[in-house]
Amino acid sequence: MFDKNTYAFDAQKFADMFKTADMTKFFEGAKMPAFDMEAMFAAQQKNMDALVEANKAAAAGYQDLFTKQIAMLNETMTAAQSQLSEMKMDSLSAEGAQKQADLLKDGFEKAVSNLTDLSESAKKVNTEALEIVQVRVTAALEELKAMGAKA
Repeated sequence: MFDKNTYAFDAQKFADMFKTADMTKFFEGAKMPAFDMEAMFAAQQKNMDALVEANKAAAAGYQDLFTKQIAMLNETMTAAQSQLSEMKMDSLSAEGAQKQADLLKDGFEKAVSNLTDLSESAKKVNTEALEIVQVRVTAALEELKAMGAKA
């Protein structure tokens, strides 16, 4: 039932495989009929390359998002300082109260607009990274079909 020549298992060789840092050598001695190990490793390398590319795109996008947040914070702080200098709490009239309410309303609307812009930017970054991965997944499925057709 168990043919030692076909499916030989050597515990020492198996343990030695885990000592190497090069995982491509992990399956070096493995032979499977009608299975192309080189093609599998090449496909996995393409998968890793796609993930690296997606991560680079996401990192660049999030760096841009961070820069926008800093710019918005600076703009908000400058506007707040300007508004505070215009407010005179000691002589609050109906007209002054209305002006303060308008300033607060404008600030709130600007904050909502900024948050909308940031969320749209984050959505765009995530969509771009996902598209890179989707292209690779589609290609990987086609490669698997081709490998299956050969076998």
